[in-house]
Amino acid sequence: MTLILSHSDITTLIDRAEIHDAVERAHADLALGAADNPGPISMALPNGGSAIPMTAAGSGLSSVKLLSDMPANSARGLPTQRSTIVVSSAETGECEGILDGRAVTAIRTAAASAVATAHLSRTNSTVLGLVGAGTLAIEHTRAISRIRGIEKVVVWSRSASTVQRYAEAVADLGVTVEHAGSVRDVIEVADVLCTLTPSKDPIVQGVWFHPGLHINAVGAPPRPDHREIDSTGMKLATVFVDATSTTLAKSGDAILAVADGVISESDLAVELGHVIVGSKPGRTSEDEVTLFDSVGIGLQDLVSARTLIRRARLSGVGTEVDLTA
Repeated sequence: MTLILSHSDITTLIDRAEIHDAVERAHADLALGAADNPGPISMALPNGGSAIPMTAAGSGLSSVKLLSDMPANSARGLPTQRSTIVVSSAETGECEGILDGRAVTAIRTAAASAVATAHLSRTNSTVLGLVGAGTLAIEHTRAISRIRGIEKVVVWSRSASTVQRYAEAVADLGVTVEHAGSVRDVIEVADVLCTLTPSKDPIVQGVWFHPGLHINAVGAPPRPDHREIDSTGMKLATVFVDATSTTLAKSGDAILAVADGVISESDLAVELGHVIVGSKPGRTSEDEVTLFDSVGIGLQDLVSARTLIRRARLSGVGTEVDLTA
């Protein structure tokens, strides 16, 4: 039987702490060779769109998330990215589950940033800086507040109403929220910075970095001509990636910095999993600037979906369908 989980099913079931732990283990498994995450391909669609199958295998399962990146949707008032996750048995090929990807993607993305923050930021970090104040900002605040003693969040957005909605959504965490006047104002006071905008041109300049800063570069869509961090920032920081093959295929932050000649592909060789398992170093000093270039990998989707399928079947949530009937 195949379990179908809708967006509302997933938001009812999902446990953010459990997703954090699953994502951390997944990156460790990738570094140890216990899981597989092939580099993605991209298929062109009309109106500048693309279909990106994100595949992975591990722990007896295989999965593919079909990410549809549809820039023209913004003019239609529709989401520019949509996704569906299909999970199958790696032994029999039976389809175990079909999941809407919206909530899974947002929460596993924030979990990956929190894992990176736990392993790369200074342990005494108390100020979280956010560039962008939408759903990803809310999820990142929840995820990072779990692993660092965040006392204050400084957030920038072009829309004051978006910042207000963000502040209301995280009020239960008891952190102070300040609306910054500029991106630079956020960076100058942050211990941990998360960039969460669908920017094409760099919104963050490396000359604004200060010693000890940790950055999670998250928001730019998977397009090689989009980036949030300028080349100076990529040069000044020690860069860590989720998976090198994915970074070289999808991260405009990395691809454009390499094209500008300020970094090389060898500067993108240290994956988060390497740091988790201790095979390569993470932060080496209190003054080092570290940057996690978060593009998103299929293995994060697989382990999140596996967790949700297990919880759903224990709870009787979702719709079971016999696809072979």
